[in-house]
Amino acid sequence: MRLRNVKNKQEIMDASSYLITDPKKYYGAWNELFRNNNPIHIEIGAGKGNFIINKALQNPNVNFIGIEKFDSILARCLQKIPDGLQNLKIVRMNALEIEEVFNHEVDTIYLNFSDPWPKKRWYKRRLTSDVFLEKYDKVFKSDNHIIQKTDNRDLFEYSVISFSNYGYTIKDFSLDLHNSSIEGNIMTEYEERFSKKGNSIYYIEVTKEKNK
Repeated sequence: MRLRNVKNKQEIMDASSYLITDPKKYYGAWNELFRNNNPIHIEIGAGKGNFIINKALQNPNVNFIGIEKFDSILARCLQKIPDGLQNLKIVRMNALEIEEVFNHEVDTIYLNFSDPWPKKRWYKRRLTSDVFLEKYDKVFKSDNHIIQKTDNRDLFEYSVISFSNYGYTIKDFSLDLHNSSIEGNIMTEYEERFSKKGNSIYYIEVTKEKNK
């Protein structure tokens, strides 16, 4: 999808108290930034923020961090955040650097409608490839916990196999999330759009014991 440039994106970013542009500064100290010891949940690829913002609003005892690398999308996300939301930060970074930003501090990772990188030679760029699963081992606090949603069947099938081969256990699973018994779903902007087109939403929640 073509990214629309936000002309005043830098002004929006500079004015926001929610944006972190130097995340490596908080390596090992994210709970100090939030000033509590609550669990930390991160969304890689937060987009325009609908999911992560509503997660933070509904779960005040969890700290949420949305990761996004595109400035125009970041700006749109920051504009949506209501004043006074204490348990949310938005980080400007590339996910490839994730183990340089978090040091065994994260409880849950959300992967919502990630780029499927469809060509075979691009498989290492997928957020559920071994390249990233190895990085996640270094950021999780205790047992690994990942929740993924996508409308891309090939990415979903790839992810199921990748998780399984890496030692993850499937905790929950659906080939049609919106017609399943899974509760508490918060839709992303992409999810709303794809659902209106009649696309099935694939869902998987996986866990892996520490050092397994």
